[in-house]
Amino acid sequence: MSDPAVIIEEEFTSNVKGDIIKRIFSLLALYKTRTAGFLFMIAFVSVSDAVFTYLSKLIVDQGIASGKMSRVLDIIAFYGGAALLQAAAVFSFIYLAGILGERVAYDLRKRVFNHLQDLPFSYFDRTPVGWIMSRVTSDTAKISELLTWGLVDSTWGVLNITTSVIFMMLINVKLALMVTGILPFMIGAAFFFQKKILKHSRAARKQNSRITGFYSETITGVKIIKSLNREAKNLEEFKRESDKMYDASYKTALYSALFLPSVKIIGAFALCAIIWYGGTLKVSGAMSLGGIQAFIFYVAFMLWPIQDLARVWASMQGALASGERIFSLLDIVPEIRDRENSKVLSGIGAAIVFKDVSFYYSKDAPVLAGFNLTIQKNETLALVGATGGGKSTIVNLLSRFYEPVEGEILINGIDYRKFTLESLQSRLGIVLQTPHLFSGTIRENIRFGRLDADMAEIEGAAKLSMAHEFITGMEKGYDTEVGEGGGLLSVGQKQLVCLARAILSDPDLFIMDEATSSIDPVSESLIQSGLDKIMENRTSIIIAHRLSTIKKADRILVIAGGRIMEEGDHRLLLQKKGDYYRLYQEQFVKG
Repeated sequence: MSDPAVIIEEEFTSNVKGDIIKRIFSLLALYKTRTAGFLFMIAFVSVSDAVFTYLSKLIVDQGIASGKMSRVLDIIAFYGGAALLQAAAVFSFIYLAGILGERVAYDLRKRVFNHLQDLPFSYFDRTPVGWIMSRVTSDTAKISELLTWGLVDSTWGVLNITTSVIFMMLINVKLALMVTGILPFMIGAAFFFQKKILKHSRAARKQNSRITGFYSETITGVKIIKSLNREAKNLEEFKRESDKMYDASYKTALYSALFLPSVKIIGAFALCAIIWYGGTLKVSGAMSLGGIQAFIFYVAFMLWPIQDLARVWASMQGALASGERIFSLLDIVPEIRDRENSKVLSGIGAAIVFKDVSFYYSKDAPVLAGFNLTIQKNETLALVGATGGGKSTIVNLLSRFYEPVEGEILINGIDYRKFTLESLQSRLGIVLQTPHLFSGTIRENIRFGRLDADMAEIEGAAKLSMAHEFITGMEKGYDTEVGEGGGLLSVGQKQLVCLARAILSDPDLFIMDEATSSIDPVSESLIQSGLDKIMENRTSIIIAHRLSTIKKADRILVIAGGRIMEEGDHRLLLQKKGDYYRLYQEQFVKG
């Protein structure tokens, strides 16, 4: 299976790497004051917890044991004031951490999103959409969580352990050394179990992704499965994948069940040592009852931080893997970008020339080789031919979605790579075979062609594309929601809205790539009159399998194998009785 989620889970294998850690924490550079603020508040909370335990020792030793209730009241009054300050500190660090986390996630998502828009089509051709979506969503969230709550938990854990040890030293050095001697065993056990839990939970998530993909393929391909009698084989494969998930989940549950008792057993040894040795010190008068009680509390304070540190360390592996993926994406240098001293293209005022252009997606399979073509200003050029011949590649190169491997494309006599991408592509109006609309209303989608257009201009573009009639026939008209990807409209309706959007942009170069393939012949003939108006005094390129849409083109090129096999107008090519004639016969005579 090639489920993207499986690929993602398999990448969670990073060990701690200094350069990635530095880059992740460099994201906090813009928020030094907030970061310092919430770290200070965490430190205050941690130290105050240790102080409260020490105050409880003083209440026992200096108040209750000696019968001095005035001393107890004094300590309680101090305790109450400190508790109020601690409550304010807790609010502050939770608030600051929450705000900081959202800001970091926002900045990172924005940075990734902006970078994605600079990457060429070739990147999206070879990268699964699910992988990209995961970078923008889950990976940014993991890094944000590490930089805030991960930092909170680890700082709190380290400070709790440190302050507990310091206060234990203040009470009794020998007993403190005995307790701290057990710490390495507690830390070692915590990290051992967290490593095991992380390993098997990753395996479980990976298998879950596989099973989800298996479900999806089985449901969508149920007719094929039944027709080929694959039910028994599918059940066998499903059982095999489910057994792997059960095994991984079972081991995750087992190590999770062993984790807490193991740490608690080691902690129990520390408590036994305190009670035994502390008791002997109490009998000899070298230690107070309150001191023993405080030691017990300090050991308890160290148990949870050690577990938290192990958990943070485990989650840090995932955050580092997320960091590697995000930074590997951000480190990609766009193959197609503005060159130094790029000029602004003010308009396409002359012929467009392909000069000895060669291009390939794969080196061993060239699409164009030494291709030459001149498109005259205001000419309507049609490209026809079998799928895979190179028609869409010509348009993609002209739109600078890709660039020639060899040769050059000249606009106004200048290599188009010397113009800025924005100024070139803003001169193009493109309608693709597969229409795409954005979530929102029909009005918003048409206005996408020119954001400053008023309602009259939007309606004018819709009338030219023959979309106005079906739009006004809807209950909400131009305020009708199209749904995600235009899912609430038919394919033909989406195509008409896309045509209106391109018309509204008033481009210098109008490109239609199978743009009327999803529209019925009757509607197509109505649209054609509108298109004729659009193409007047404008350079236009039409890719079409329906030859009825290109009869009026000034010039028709038959493209095959990346070469121009024939060229001429409709009447001339029919007279030649070559490739175009055969295509025409297949559609209109044999059809």
